[in-house]
Amino acid sequence: MIDALIPRSRSRETRAEPRVALDSEAILAAYRRWAGIYDAAFGLVSKVARRRTVALINRLPGERVLEVGVGTGLALPYYAAEKRVTGIDLSADMLARARRRVAAQGLATVAALAEMDAEAMAFPDQSFDIAVAMFVASVVPHPRRLLGEMRRVVRPGGSLLFINHFAAEAGPRWWIEWALAPASRALGWHPDFATDALLPPEDRAQAVFLAAPPAGLFTLVQLAR
Repeated sequence: MIDALIPRSRSRETRAEPRVALDSEAILAAYRRWAGIYDAAFGLVSKVARRRTVALINRLPGERVLEVGVGTGLALPYYAAEKRVTGIDLSADMLARARRRVAAQGLATVAALAEMDAEAMAFPDQSFDIAVAMFVASVVPHPRRLLGEMRRVVRPGGSLLFINHFAAEAGPRWWIEWALAPASRALGWHPDFATDALLPPEDRAQAVFLAAPPAGLFTLVQLAR
């Protein structure tokens, strides 16, 4: 019934592509607006999902962790003492708040925070044991470039993790997300972000998917490098 309402250009075969493109300028503008209220507006709803993701990272082998899209550093206090975390973000406004958090809480696990494009990282190959992107895949202009860069900078045998909202593949929720898509540039992320926009079929077949609170709104994806 819902499919009868979906324009032909948005059939299941083309759902991997969000309706509205995002570029770096749009993302930076959005997060300049969000930076001051990000923790209050989004921190609470994402708290359990972030903590669950970091808890998984803390159980994984390897010390060197790359957090892509570290934002204001909401996840940084939860890393185990033996981890050494490097955080990157495109937004200087968000990073400024992350640095204040690190200083105020004396977070010795944080090795570095750097302003960097997640789709073109400056790190050498195999620099990390683990790379994680929390609520980032639906923000970057080219999600599969993000995946490729994370794979490049993680050693063989390491782990790639994503926690994100992914659009429903059918039903009323997908229709709502599709209808919200024109607001993507103002929001700074894609409400209609499909799993296939990030993961090619071979990766999707091998990935582990875990629903995360609240009410399965977010999904934790784990891939072996």
